[in-house]
Amino acid sequence: MSANSRKRIAVFWASSCGGCDISLLEIGPRLLDVAAAADIVFWPCATDFKYHDVEKLPDGSIDVCLFNGGVRNSEQHEVALLLRRKSRVLVAYGACAADGGIPALANLVSRRAILDAVYHANLSTDNPAATEPRPLCAAPAGELHLPEFYGQVYRLCDVVDVDHVLPGCPPQAERVWETLKALLDGQAPEAGADGRVGCSPRTVCDECPREKKLVRVEAFRRHHEFRPEPGWCLLEQGLLCMGPATRGGCGALCIRADMRCEGCYGPPAGVADQGASMIGALSGVLDPASEEKAYALVSQIPDPAGTFYRFSLPSGLLKARRQDGGNP
Repeated sequence: MSANSRKRIAVFWASSCGGCDISLLEIGPRLLDVAAAADIVFWPCATDFKYHDVEKLPDGSIDVCLFNGGVRNSEQHEVALLLRRKSRVLVAYGACAADGGIPALANLVSRRAILDAVYHANLSTDNPAATEPRPLCAAPAGELHLPEFYGQVYRLCDVVDVDHVLPGCPPQAERVWETLKALLDGQAPEAGADGRVGCSPRTVCDECPREKKLVRVEAFRRHHEFRPEPGWCLLEQGLLCMGPATRGGCGALCIRADMRCEGCYGPPAGVADQGASMIGALSGVLDPASEEKAYALVSQIPDPAGTFYRFSLPSGLLKARRQDGGNP
């Protein structure tokens, strides 16, 4: 790693689970190389940084910013704008920043429905006054401000320009290190035609070591119902594996552990809609002897939207239902 001058790194956690922050620790002893080459100037998850610390920095003075999570509210939106202005290189880090991730499944319902579920229709919530969060509230100490809850979850690239996209839930450690090392050395990481880094243009199926016997799927099953046969394609055994419609780069880690691919690396290169791609792949492996059998097979998929678009709803052609305001 270049020893010319110390770099500045920023990390931010928006609408996500926090696993991406933890994934940075998975590069292990290489953290010492990062510490030798760079100063962390903003990482609220790890250290007590404040927004005004970033505001005081000159524009473009942060060499690399890893922004994980989608944009769900006005605070995250403002921080995204701030970090874009202060960063030379802004990386959409992880599935939520890249494609919306699991939080973006909330885009299937309205903001009103979410507020009702949390503050009114929840059996564990005691709220007789029907109180809801408000962006502005008068208090004896002065005006209190809360972030505005947006009508949907946005990808990072929907609100600011992004230099690189590193997918995964979370990104695989080796790919994180390769990307981070290149950026700290002042080099552009190896990227696909669509600008994504730390991944492969091929699918997870291309990385999967399991044998494909080219048999038709007669029924879908779930993990708790049987133990998969070792070495045989999970999709052909009836587990709805997203490998045919998911970008490679993870090394098929889940599949090697007898778990189906959930699709966290997003659509493969050149694919506009991950869910539509998976539906197309299924049409080639299902065994619908009749129209009735076809309907029966489809009915065995308990959550089609959550299965086919678990990590990529805002990146697909359908995007989401029309929302009720609160948009950037």
